[in-house]
Amino acid sequence: MRFLIDECLHESLCGVAHAAGFEASPVNHLGLSGRKDWELAQRVIGDELTFVTNNRVDFVRLFNQMELHAGLIVIVPNVVPARQRALFDASIQYLGSRELMNAVVEVTIKGNVIHCVEYPLP
Repeated sequence: MRFLIDECLHESLCGVAHAAGFEASPVNHLGLSGRKDWELAQRVIGDELTFVTNNRVDFVRLFNQMELHAGLIVIVPNVVPARQRALFDASIQYLGSRELMNAVVEVTIKGNVIHCVEYPLP
């Protein structure tokens, strides 16, 4: 699995993916900073990337229009980088070695309990 980390999240999430044996790049390092959401979505499709964001509303809408995609991970709360890393790590552990084809994993936290909810999209 290869991840593209949205610019609304901390770049240190790449280290979490790398530690788990996956490739990851932040939007900023690929020259995509400031691009429109639909432009990022095109890159995700073209490169078969799993997109990681906390912009749930816009990207669920965009991914719902795609016939085929490599998945979307939404870190729901807007939290500090250390919490982002913990939530992303939980999503990676939740997925294990399986691909996230045409699905979304939403990651939330209540107290100290992290929840991953997966659903198909479209």
